[in-house]
Amino acid sequence: MFNDKTIFITGGTGSFGKKYTEILLKKYRPRKIIIYSRDELKQFEMAQRFNDSCMRYFIGDVRDGERLKKAMDGVDYVIHAAALKQVPIAEYNPMECIKTNVHGAQNVIDAALACGVKKVIALSTDKAANPINLYGATKLASDKLFVAANNIKGDREIAFAVVRYGNVIGSRGSVVPFFARLIKEGAKELPITHPDMTRFMITLEQGVNFVLKNFERMQGGEIFVPKIPSMKMTELAKAMAPDLPQRIVGIRPGEKLHEVMCPADDSHLTLEFEDHYVIQPTIQFAHKADFTRNRLGETGRPVPQGFEYNSGTNDRWLSHEEFLELAKEFL
Repeated sequence: MFNDKTIFITGGTGSFGKKYTEILLKKYRPRKIIIYSRDELKQFEMAQRFNDSCMRYFIGDVRDGERLKKAMDGVDYVIHAAALKQVPIAEYNPMECIKTNVHGAQNVIDAALACGVKKVIALSTDKAANPINLYGATKLASDKLFVAANNIKGDREIAFAVVRYGNVIGSRGSVVPFFARLIKEGAKELPITHPDMTRFMITLEQGVNFVLKNFERMQGGEIFVPKIPSMKMTELAKAMAPDLPQRIVGIRPGEKLHEVMCPADDSHLTLEFEDHYVIQPTIQFAHKADFTRNRLGETGRPVPQGFEYNSGTNDRWLSHEEFLELAKEFL
């Protein structure tokens, strides 16, 4: 579905955007891939690697609605990956996080509606489920904006959906490259925030392929959640450095002990498919949709009342060997 189409990626110079671009170029023949981001150096560096004739690099901020509308002209599909994501930094700079993650989300929606885009997928985070930090709260607001956008599209042939997943192995600022750097520098111990802390684990490639598949599945209004394994942070540290001791340093501001991607409060809206969950919209759209059957013909069923998809109670766990195989390029 991406052959001869124009794809627009906000925050496109990030870990996700680069992997998404790599896979698009490998699997499809897009007319254009537009990378939209703020940092000219990151764009310059990315252009050294991805210099195919279909590539375009636009400087711009999602806070700038007018620039978004100009940049999105003629676009078929949008992936909204731009966000301020560091939990402690968001706690200290709340309004800046709100400007990018909430106001920026609405700007992307407005531009997509104005420019005749066909489909939009916004990337979310586990932290948007029952949020306890500002970053999570802004992403919950963003999720709600993208879901509700399906109700204001009028007669336009456009659909908005959300993809939510947890810790991406090897992404910028995440625990794997952090631990790898400490080990390389000869650290005598690895810092662990809490001995019981768990996280869902997904690779960048798995995340990108999940988003690509959901462009085909989506009807509009869904929050897609992949079924992925969990791992305790103590076990992750042991896998990376079995001989190094661990030091408990305490949970950071706004950090959760376990990740939640499908909250129990949304169990009445949650559908289980073979390899993913769908959280249905809480509101009714003018266009009726049966979310138990997606556009690929896959069928889902309601989960039990009170069901919660939680990294601490997950039924799939990574072994040391499985984790090391997934993380090998970052070690």
